[in-house]
Amino acid sequence: MALKDNILVEKLIENGFKKDEIDLWLQEASRFKIPFEGYLYQTQKVDPKVILKIKSEVLNIPYKIFSAQEEVDLNVLKLLDEQAAKTYKMAIFDKKENTVFIGAVEPEEKQVQQAYEYFLKTHNFEGKIFLITPGDFYKIIRRYHDFYDDVKKYVLEYRKIKPLLIEKSAIRIEGMTETQEQAPIVELVSLFIKEAVYQRASDIHFENLQDKFRVRYRIQGDLKDIVFLPKDIGEPIISRLKVLSELKLDETRIPQSGRFRAYIDGREIDFRISSFPTINGEKIVIRILDPLSGLLNIKDLGILSYHQKIIDEVLEKPYGLILITGPTGSGKTTTLYAFLQSLNEESVNIVTLEDPVEYRIAGINQSQVRPEIGYNFASGLREILRQDPDIIMVGEIRDEETAELAIHASLTGHLVLSTLHTNDSLGVVPRLIDLGVKKFLIPPTLILAEAQRLIRKLCPECKVKSPIPEEIKEEIEKILKELPKEAKKEIEQEEFIFLPKGCQKCNFKGFIGRIGIFEFLKMTPELEELILGNFNLSQAREILKEQGMVTLKQDGIIKALKGLVDIYEVLRETF
Repeated sequence: MALKDNILVEKLIENGFKKDEIDLWLQEASRFKIPFEGYLYQTQKVDPKVILKIKSEVLNIPYKIFSAQEEVDLNVLKLLDEQAAKTYKMAIFDKKENTVFIGAVEPEEKQVQQAYEYFLKTHNFEGKIFLITPGDFYKIIRRYHDFYDDVKKYVLEYRKIKPLLIEKSAIRIEGMTETQEQAPIVELVSLFIKEAVYQRASDIHFENLQDKFRVRYRIQGDLKDIVFLPKDIGEPIISRLKVLSELKLDETRIPQSGRFRAYIDGREIDFRISSFPTINGEKIVIRILDPLSGLLNIKDLGILSYHQKIIDEVLEKPYGLILITGPTGSGKTTTLYAFLQSLNEESVNIVTLEDPVEYRIAGINQSQVRPEIGYNFASGLREILRQDPDIIMVGEIRDEETAELAIHASLTGHLVLSTLHTNDSLGVVPRLIDLGVKKFLIPPTLILAEAQRLIRKLCPECKVKSPIPEEIKEEIEKILKELPKEAKKEIEQEEFIFLPKGCQKCNFKGFIGRIGIFEFLKMTPELEELILGNFNLSQAREILKEQGMVTLKQDGIIKALKGLVDIYEVLRETF
C-alpha cells in the first residue's frame, strides 16, 4: 500500500520541496492513473532514497539502500521462489547463519506480511524485513535469470522444434503444431522488449543480415549490439512482431507501420513498429514510447534560468509562431509536448497534427495525418482552423502550403507550434523564406525560434572532477567572456570540468540519460529591420550576440562547468 498522498506531500514539503511543484506531480500521477508514490519512484522526480527514508519514518520499518556495486548471492536469492518474490515484491538479499534478510517494496501490506511469516515458518528461518525501492527490487529479481542465458534457452527450445535445415530442398513432414513452434519465439520477443525497457532503450532494431540475425538497442542515442542469432530464427521473430502490431504477414515488398501497447513492469507502454524491406530480408524497428520517460515537463528538459525566463514570457502570448529546430533525434517532439503540457488548461482548445502521434496527452485533441489518403499537414491544418482552436501544434512544416497556413493561423489569433530542420535558431528565417513565406510576414508572426541538441548526461555517481585541459582552455575562456550577464549567474566555478568514468549504476558507460542544450531566438526590432531589408546571416548573428542570445555551444559549456555533461561532447556536437 503506497503512502497516503497527503502524508507524502507533507513530508516532501518538510524535506524542502515546493508545494507548487508537488501539485504538478500530483496532477501528472492522476493523469497516468498511478499512485503518487509510484509516480515519484518511476520518474525519479525525487531521489528514491528520500522517499524510502520518509516511508521508513512513517511506517517505523527499517530501510535498505543498495550501492551500485552491491550484488546479491544467487543461492541466497533462490531460497525464495521466483514467483512468490514477484507476487509479493520481496526478495532475500542476505543470509547469516539461520537469519534471512528480506527486502520488500510494501512490507506493511497484509498479504506481504502473511507471505513473509509463512516463508519463515516453513523453512524454520529467523527473519528481518526491510523497506527497499522498486528499482532495487527489480534489479535484484533480474538475477533469477541471466538475459543471455534466457536468449540461449529459447533459441534451443525453438531449435528442438525446428532444426536447422542444411539443404534448402529438405522438408520436415512430421510437423509440430503452429502453437508449439511459436511458443519459444513469443517468449524470446517478450524478453527482448522487456530488456529494452529495463535498459531505457528508445528503439529496438531487428535486422536480417547476410548470414545472421542481429538485435540492437539504441541507448542514450547510440546503437548497441545486443545479440546475434541464427539467420533462420529471424523470420519467425519478424512474423511475431507483425502479429503484435497487426501488420500484413504476407507483405514483405513494401514498408509497413503499426503499433501495440503492452504492460511492462506494471505500467502501459506504447510501441511503434516500422518494417522495411532489405535485400537480406525484412528489418523491423520498434520505437519505445514510455510516457513516464518521454513526456517531460519544461523543467525536466535541462533548461536553465536564462532560457526559462524566455519560455515563460513567450508561452503567455495569445498568438504567434513557435518553431523548434534541430536534426533528427534531437528531442524536438519531446520539447513540443513539454510546451503543450504547460499550455494544457481547461479554458483553451488545443489541437495537434502529428506523424505519428507518439504520446497521448489527456485534454488535448490529437490527430494523426495519413498522407496515403490525402490527409497531410496542409489539409489537416486547413480543417483544424474550423475546429475553433486556441493553440495548434503541427508536427513539422515540410512544404510551402503548410508554411503559409501556419503563418496565416498565427496571424489570425492562434498560437502555433511546429518544427523545422535547420542547424541553428537563426536558420529558421532563411528556411521560411525558402518555403515561400513572404519576408514581411515573418517578424509579426515568429515569436520564438529554438534550436537544440541532445547530449549525454554524466553519471552523478562516478563523474570525475578535472582541471580544464590546456588545449581547450583558451576556447572556453573566450566563450565565457562573451556570455551575457544573465547566463554568467548560472556559473559557480570556471576552473574545473567533469569527465566520465563509469560504474555499475551507469553500466560502466559514465553517462545516464540525456539532457538538452538550447539556443533561443526572440524577434526584436533590430532583427525585424534586417529581415525586411537585405537579410545577412553574419550580420544577424552579430545583432543577436549584442542582444545577449546564449548559443548552443555556450549553453553546453555552462552545463559542462556545472558538471552535467562532458565538455568534449559539447564541442563535438556544436559549432
